[in-house]
Order: sequence, then structure tokens, then C-alpha cells
Amino acid sequence: MLPGFLGWIDTQIGRVEAVILAVGVLLMAVNTVGNVIGRFIFQYSFFFTEEVNSIIIILITFAGIGYAARHGRHIRMSAIYDALPTRTRKIMMILITIITAMTMFALCYFSIGYIMKVAASGRVLPALQIPVYMTFLWVPVGFAVTGIQYALTTVKNILEKDVYLSTYMLEGYDDSEIEI
Repeated sequence: MLPGFLGWIDTQIGRVEAVILAVGVLLMAVNTVGNVIGRFIFQYSFFFTEEVNSIIIILITFAGIGYAARHGRHIRMSAIYDALPTRTRKIMMILITIITAMTMFALCYFSIGYIMKVAASGRVLPALQIPVYMTFLWVPVGFAVTGIQYALTTVKNILEKDVYLSTYMLEGYDDSEIEI
């Protein structure tokens, strides 16, 4: 955990992400199960189920990238990296997290531009009549949160002697992993 204000920011973002992911998954389940019950028992299908689930999938996906970064769960290609000495791995991790944070912030910027173009088009969802751009609002938020997470990981790696995948996830593998 990072000290002071940065640690507090990291903790608060983590809490919000966890709530968004939990509520999103539950809403999608309730919406889907409700539609199935309505269709098979009452012979009535909700007209909005597909659109609501699409919106929730976008929400979960882009809240989830920050969550995955926070827990060091993104895919890593680390065969060469793992063979390097600790100091070199630390330098590489700092560079990787800086470049990844900058990439996430760039994607955030470009996604805002895209949302503005979609908003200008005036398109709406057919069933819900919600402007399409509103369904994409979580995209730049997810990229920004992920960028913040990688920036915080950079700070953590600069401040600590160990190598961290995230602000509280040390690099390495579980002893329970088995090679096949």
C-alpha cells in the first residue's frame, strides 16, 4: 500500500471499482433471469434486456481493467523478464508501468473524442431511447482509472526495494502453481 494521500486514493478507487463490478454483475444476472422467467412463464420478454446487458458489459469491462491492474492480473509475457536480475526487472517494471499509464491516458483522451463524435450524431438506443454516447461514458473512466493505477504502481516501484506488479502485489508466482 502506498503511504499517505496516494494510498488513500488507491483504496477509494478500489472500493468504488469493487462495488461497480459487484452491482454490475448482479444487475446483469437479475435482468437476464427476469427476462428468462418472463419469457418462459408469462410468455412475455422484456424489450430492453439486450440493451441493458450491453450497457452493463461495457461498465464491467472498463471498471474491470482498473481492477485487474490493481490486483496485478493482466496478462504478462514474462519468460525473458523472469530470467533477468532483480535490478533490471525493477527498471523494466518502472518503464512498463510508465508506458502503460501513458497509453491508458492516451486511450482515455481518444475515447473522449470518440464519445463526442457519437454524441454529435444524435443516435439513440432503439428500445431504451437513451443516447448511445451515454453507454460509452465508462470507457474513458476505465482507461483513466487504469492509468492512475499504473502510475501509482510506478511510484510504488520507485519507493520500495521490491518489484511490484501493482501497488500491493509483489511480482512472483504462487507456490501452489504446478508446471505441466
